[in-house]
Amino acid sequence: MSQKKVDYYKEQKANRKEIIKKEKRVQLLERIIGTLIAIAVVCWVGFSIYSKVTTVPETEAGEVQETVINTNALSDYMDSLMTEEAE
Repeated sequence: MSQKKVDYYKEQKANRKEIIKKEKRVQLLERIIGTLIAIAVVCWVGFSIYSKVTTVPETEAGEVQETVINTNALSDYMDSLMTEEAE
């Protein structure tokens, strides 16, 4: 090995405890930050869903909304299928 590599190895060996402590600290910090971000995203999604589910339509109190759906085309199609099966 070259002298530069030997010196680097000796330096790493001498400071190994400090290096390991620093790496563990950085890993712990990354885990904490990642967990906080995940919790924030889950809370945001949960709040968004909750707010959409619990909103009351802007109608007058006691008024019932009525939706009319025209199903003539679907009924005609189903009838045509039934007549084809009967034949």
